[in-house]
Amino acid sequence: MISYAPLWETMRRKQITTYTLIKDYHFSRGTLDSLKQGRNISTATLDDLCRILDCRVEDILVYLPKEP
Repeated sequence: MISYAPLWETMRRKQITTYTLIKDYHFSRGTLDSLKQGRNISTATLDDLCRILDCRVEDILVYLPKEP
């Protein structure tokens, strides 16, 4: 399972809010909702987040193995 938990901590450290992503970087509310719900996002979205936050992919998501 992919978790976007690191994203929210990275945003906090970089002082970027969801409002900033929407207003300044034209992220859709649907994309942010997908992130909050742990749903799939595109690699283009990952690329945009890495560029905006000046971070690496592992600062945005983490793989958590499913329990058997």
